[in-house]
Amino acid sequence: MKNKTKVLIVDDSAMVRQTLMEVLSSDRDIDVIGAAADPYIAARKMQDEAPNVIMLDVEMPRMDGITFLQKIMSQHPIPVVICSSLAHEKSETALKALEYGAVEIIQKPTMGTKDFLRESKIRICDSVKAASVAKIQKIQYYKKVAPKLTADAVLPKPKNKAMIKTTEKVVAVGASTGGTEALRILFEALPPDAPGMVVVQHMPENFTRAFAKRLDGICQVSIKEAANNDTVLRGQVLIAPGNHHMLLKRSGARYYVEIKSGPLVSRHRPSVDVLFRSAARYAGKNAIGVIMTGMGDDGAKGLLEMKEAGAFTIAQDEATSIVFGMPHEAIKLNAVDKVLGLPSISGAVLREGMK
Repeated sequence: MKNKTKVLIVDDSAMVRQTLMEVLSSDRDIDVIGAAADPYIAARKMQDEAPNVIMLDVEMPRMDGITFLQKIMSQHPIPVVICSSLAHEKSETALKALEYGAVEIIQKPTMGTKDFLRESKIRICDSVKAASVAKIQKIQYYKKVAPKLTADAVLPKPKNKAMIKTTEKVVAVGASTGGTEALRILFEALPPDAPGMVVVQHMPENFTRAFAKRLDGICQVSIKEAANNDTVLRGQVLIAPGNHHMLLKRSGARYYVEIKSGPLVSRHRPSVDVLFRSAARYAGKNAIGVIMTGMGDDGAKGLLEMKEAGAFTIAQDEATSIVFGMPHEAIKLNAVDKVLGLPSISGAVLREGMK
């Protein structure tokens, strides 16, 4: 018989604790072993029984969730799912949580929280079960780099734009659970003239802009949250904004992105399948597809469509994936040309981009 995932809930709101207990207990594979109003109470409960996953709020009395997360991940790492009502202006705090080792973030609203948690039952339970099988490591800090200047500091822009070649390669990347750290490792290894990239990372609305800004400050390539009609350029990474699908399009020699709303696809918006299908349709053999760590199967069918259209396709291997779900599903569909460890993906992308 399969062992249940033991969960400890840490939140200062009695209503949130009670609702999360109801939501999580409704899943037969999850066992809520306790709930605590702050990290000090949680620490005492953990001495009696260690959880497999902690659901953690950020803003709490006596000790905030980020500090508690740091202590957990620097001493005895346990998978953590952040469940917080952080607003847009505080999204840097949420990104700090990801940097310090949180597996997933669920953004709860400031109003109507109980209804939101109940309506999000499937997502919350899936996040906890994904976290339970995540490979957790102790905190690793980002390296600091010098400020990134543009060519304007030396030479003004020319009045006429050069045409992008029709043979230009485009890289489409999809990731979910564990992807924030995996993408950092991938992007840090890329040179300033790397092929243009379009990326879907499952992430709540309002978080993707701050996530892109942080990566932009530590990588040689330029990284930004995509806006509608952005051109795909060498040395630039466009990350789909949370709660919006991103499609790759082409007009003559120019590749660009379309940002749009629409239904959830594979339970997600943005969806990797949507991005990969558009890459298959508009870039074909000029595309490179990369599917990375994540739970579920979003992107697997789309990657197969890319491969059938002539694209070169890569999946992250099990050993380096936090959750070997999405890559595994793509491999099972025979949608993958190469299965590679995370440190090798950037080199493969660059080699294929030169062909």
